[in-house]
Amino acid sequence: MFPSCCLGWLVSLSLVQTAPAERPNILWLTSEDNSPYLGCYGDHLAKTPNLDRFASRGVRYRLAFSGAPVCSTARSTLLMGLHATSLGLHNHRSAVALPKQFVPFPQLLRDAGYYCTNNSKTDYNFATSGKRSPTFMWDVSSPRAHYRNRQPGQPFFAVFNSTTSHESQTTDEAFSKPPLRDQPRVISPGQIVLPPYHPDTPILRENWSRYYQRITQMDAEIGQHLDELEASGQADNTIVFYFSDHGGALPRGKRNVHDSGTRVPLIVFFPPKWQHLAPAKPGEWCDDMVSFTDFAATVLNLAETPIPEWMEGRPFLGANRASPSEAVYLFRGRMDERTDVVRAIRTADTLYVKNFSPHRPYGQHYTYPFTVMPSMQSWFDEYQAGRCNAAQRVYWEPKPSEEFYVTTDDPFQINNLIDSADHQAAIQSARTRLRETLLRTHDVGLIPEGLAERLSEKRTWYDVVHSSDYPAERVLDAAWRGSSRGVPLDDRRSDLTHPHPVIRYWGVKGLLVDIDHAKQLRDPLLAALNDDSFEVRAIAAEALGHLGEAGSALSALANIARKGNDAEVLAALTALETLTVNGWITPDAALAAAGTRPAEPAERIYKLLESRR
Repeated sequence: MFPSCCLGWLVSLSLVQTAPAERPNILWLTSEDNSPYLGCYGDHLAKTPNLDRFASRGVRYRLAFSGAPVCSTARSTLLMGLHATSLGLHNHRSAVALPKQFVPFPQLLRDAGYYCTNNSKTDYNFATSGKRSPTFMWDVSSPRAHYRNRQPGQPFFAVFNSTTSHESQTTDEAFSKPPLRDQPRVISPGQIVLPPYHPDTPILRENWSRYYQRITQMDAEIGQHLDELEASGQADNTIVFYFSDHGGALPRGKRNVHDSGTRVPLIVFFPPKWQHLAPAKPGEWCDDMVSFTDFAATVLNLAETPIPEWMEGRPFLGANRASPSEAVYLFRGRMDERTDVVRAIRTADTLYVKNFSPHRPYGQHYTYPFTVMPSMQSWFDEYQAGRCNAAQRVYWEPKPSEEFYVTTDDPFQINNLIDSADHQAAIQSARTRLRETLLRTHDVGLIPEGLAERLSEKRTWYDVVHSSDYPAERVLDAAWRGSSRGVPLDDRRSDLTHPHPVIRYWGVKGLLVDIDHAKQLRDPLLAALNDDSFEVRAIAAEALGHLGEAGSALSALANIARKGNDAEVLAALTALETLTVNGWITPDAALAAAGTRPAEPAERIYKLLESRR
């Protein structure tokens, strides 16, 4: 059964005898792939007694967001106190160089005398060579890392991460073996209440049942850590955070900027000694909006350590905490082998989404979830069989350029109000806020990944977008047009012929998004097959497939597959797969153009092409 959990130390903190400390210890207890699927957040299916009791003595946040809906990007944001998009850390499982002036906040804590440990997941998106290894900011980062190993009297910052609720833990293989095979379900498949975007299939119900089973086990692990803190004698001097790394594990959860992918539970406990630093009384809710960008500044503020001016986040706890934010910035880039540039603004009661790749569906064929999660294939099968309603079909079809939801009325964000006359003022306000944020933060994600690597051969991605030769506002305008339909033809032509390769990329992409324009601009599109940028060539080749120019497209894509960097090869194979899916070329022709088996993540698309022969 479960451990005695945190009840003892929560109700008897005053009995713990420890020497006074000038600064609090800070403990992060994190879990993976779970939205606020907890009893203390009103989920009646969840069985989470430890976190429910923890919440009764802590402060619960209604509006906490990870920013990015995938682990490596979310963790990079947490560590740096900047949006991952500001540094180029937005693409899942990448290794981008950090500018020397930026230091992950645990290193700043160490410099201030804290003992900092991580047990034990790293999974960051910055380069891992030399002093920039995944563990350089920690005293210890391993399964053995623990705050008990610090020097006497030394304050600590410690992270313990649970992987139990990760999507990989709901597989057929995991539940076919003891102990999971023999455990009674916390919630049976028949008791599951499905979200409206999921079709009702036995497989989806089974996957949700497994997921709640794992949530309960994760809750038990959190309880064990809380018990351990009590036993250590440090409970009355430790501020404890519990949160997850991003939204839920099941399809349309992680990898998506909607609440199902970015809203997270956040509970913070302050012992009596440090209650004056809390935003509310024990057991109360806090309605302040916070995002992972704010966590670094918040921990530094609690630790009475100076917050660097370069941090974009704002401290939401501690003395002199910042006033609440009116909105948070949400973003996604490449997830595994699939690139999908999405940016969003979430206020307390609305969500505005700008899709910079509206020609792609949300439900692209990701090898990993299609392999480990039967629910993904089940949903897709229902879609192909025509058994999905409108809310369930959206995930598998090309996206609108923009989305707008009133979240108070539509918590699952399935009723897109972008064309509603009653909401145009709010939509324009969100649109303006998003554009201002993209420019203020110098969002690197508007540069395609392979081209960003070319432009940053002798400098960091951050340096590229902050240089005087990078036309940020002009790039944003081109990206906005390139991801919109109904743009004037002269604007398309102007972007296609611009000297800067990023602007040309968006000009060509606009022809793929608005294929009628591609028919009218065939000649400049053909010319783009010889562009200096392989990224421009790849997107031009895909657009030409729509126009019956498969032969020219294949030749250009084959050249990229043999000479491009890893990201450019991925772009080429993505175009080859699209040409195959749409019937313009055969799988054999695509594989011939792809050449030898590429490196990850492009290899996954190569394998998918092989399976379609």
